Amino acid sequence: MKAIVLCAGRGTRLRPLTFSNAKHLIPIANKPVMLYGLEAIAEAGITEIGIVVGENRSDFVRELGNGERWGVRLSYIVQEEPKGLAHAAWVARDFVRDEPFLMYLGDNIFQYGLKEAVKLFQLHQPAAMTFLYAVEDPRAYGVAELEGDRVVRVVEKPKEPKSRWALTGAYIFTPIVFEVIERLQPSWRGEYEITDAIQGLIDRGEAVMPFFVQGWWVDTGNASDMLRANRLVLRQIETRIGTDVVVDERSQIIGDVILEDGVRVINSTLRGPAIVGAQSRIVDSFIGSFTSIGREVRIEHSEIEHSIVMDGCTICNIDGRIDDSVFGRNITLTRADHLPRTHKFLLADNSQVSLV
Repeated sequence: MKAIVLCAGRGTRLRPLTFSNAKHLIPIANKPVMLYGLEAIAEAGITEIGIVVGENRSDFVRELGNGERWGVRLSYIVQEEPKGLAHAAWVARDFVRDEPFLMYLGDNIFQYGLKEAVKLFQLHQPAAMTFLYAVEDPRAYGVAELEGDRVVRVVEKPKEPKSRWALTGAYIFTPIVFEVIERLQPSWRGEYEITDAIQGLIDRGEAVMPFFVQGWWVDTGNASDMLRANRLVLRQIETRIGTDVVVDERSQIIGDVILEDGVRVINSTLRGPAIVGAQSRIVDSFIGSFTSIGREVRIEHSEIEHSIVMDGCTICNIDGRIDDSVFGRNITLTRADHLPRTHKFLLADNSQVSLV
């Protein structure tokens, strides 16, 4: 079995972060989100992986290389235009050839990975397997209708759902799906929908098997879901202290906190679960629960919690607590320590700022 990881989307719901960052490389608990999927694929025993990319190919090559670090072989497959999930599978057909393949959306995270699903697929060998998750309001998802151990219908965002089983960001197919995709017509939004491909398999009498996802699942397609994923991942960490870390006697560490190499904590309180990246400096500050601080970050005379701060940021002299926020790389947020205390901003398109 092979795998393809879909990373060609432009991430419009995450702008302005995605003007300068591929959305699948934005960190969750200081690790690019798509690495959670890549590691889960490797853990499931799949070593031939195609990364479907767009104009941001160089970003992924720089971050992932040839896959040797994870014991896998990576190929990069360019999708010139993001025309839907079925189209992404189609452009990978020469990579897949005649093998079954797992298709994984690169901005999804599954708590318990993919190993059990892959085992079940190999045992039963259906034409396809859909990863399903029970949700409270299925109207925003593709929804599967079941009869026994088969999926008998899939409907994209139904007004009156007949089940609570939402399609998630992972699927397993045999190459027969390409016969269906080749005949697909674009949907009303101009995309080749994976739900149409699955329904096409069902209409041909092919077996489509459900896999019921256990634990949590997150699609990190917007900022609030990124923060939710960050909280869920941080709940699983255990305290770890790197080398050359300094925590002075006036500082306090509460709960599980990861301090990477070279971190300095001076007269500050860190309340876990939280992570602070290598060479970062926390001075006269409070870092609250569910906060991820990237590498080479400087935080002084400030309070922050439930947030993601990426590499190279500076946050100084901020009145009040920063909460539920996402900072891109190399952001500077400061307040003057002299009068007049004015606010000065240099903001990219679609930035969001709230002053309370």
